Amino acid sequence: MSRPAPPRLRFIAVPAVIAMILSASGHAEAGAHTRHLFWGAWIGSQLTGQTPPWHMGPVHRFGKLAGKGLSLVEFGSPFAECDKGGCTPTKFPTTPLRDIRAYGAIPVFSWNSASTPTRRHEPNYRLGDLIHGRFDHYIREFATKAKAWGHPFFLRFNWEMNGTWFPWAEGVNHNSRGQFVAAWRHVHDIFTAVGADNVSWVWCPYADPRRELAGLRGLYPGPRYVDWTCMDGYNWGRGRVNRQPWMSFHRIFSSTYARLLRLAPRKPVMIAEFASSTYGGSKSTWIRRAFRALPRRFPRVRAVIWYDQIDRGVDWPIETSRAATHAFRAAIGGDSFVGNRFDDLAGTPIRPPSR
Repeated sequence: MSRPAPPRLRFIAVPAVIAMILSASGHAEAGAHTRHLFWGAWIGSQLTGQTPPWHMGPVHRFGKLAGKGLSLVEFGSPFAECDKGGCTPTKFPTTPLRDIRAYGAIPVFSWNSASTPTRRHEPNYRLGDLIHGRFDHYIREFATKAKAWGHPFFLRFNWEMNGTWFPWAEGVNHNSRGQFVAAWRHVHDIFTAVGADNVSWVWCPYADPRRELAGLRGLYPGPRYVDWTCMDGYNWGRGRVNRQPWMSFHRIFSSTYARLLRLAPRKPVMIAEFASSTYGGSKSTWIRRAFRALPRRFPRVRAVIWYDQIDRGVDWPIETSRAATHAFRAAIGGDSFVGNRFDDLAGTPIRPPSR
């Protein structure tokens, strides 16, 4: 999917000293008390030639590469699949959800109000149509089947809404200011009305280190409508696609993370898509430093998902080199990353792992 260029010793005043002490104590607390995290991947077909989770072979294969079972498996679908013969509404993915749960992971289902192939301009899938009820029958049927399935899962709806590359963003596809929040609440309210309370709602903007994208405050549906906040972000490097400077994990995510904490200070944070290319630096070093930064710099992040797919030739998967695979395996091997032991998970909203 198309994404944008992201976009020392001296006398110190007493307030600054207090701030330093508080900061140091916070880092000490983070080190003293291990914060456990969900972890997983959005896996492509490159591992076995099959597409997960409709086939679970790639999930097992990825877990072997990582040395641990995944606690999250991400996948997605639009409102409709289109081809020359027309569009067919996508069905609630009961079988993939069931198979992910049987494996012991929690499904992260990325669902969007568009069709495939997804384009920025889709006149049949505008936010105004969603708000005014054009898709209510479909959404209600989807929500009813979610309730019938009955088990907890994450629903990441209309992600990266602060960009301009998806048709559900404001300012494109004839969408107006304020419509994103109205559309989100409308869909959420339908799920609530049918009693689909096994859904944990994930609100997921794109990381914006240069402040080039839309502001987040006007896109946030509010605490009643969001269970987890989220970020997506990539180290694109200097390849042929979306060429950018090589950027560290901290540089990519830190400013957006700070904005999320100001906007929703009590919500746990998920990173639902992240990865590094190999164009311009060492991917294995980037991975090691990313996972070192997580507990120290991002203590509210309680779930991370690697984007293990080849997108327009960009080499995101961990298996692109032995060094990258080993770096990822070593990072995930720590006790703070929980494995696939959630086949009996109950209760929503889904809470961060406690052990």
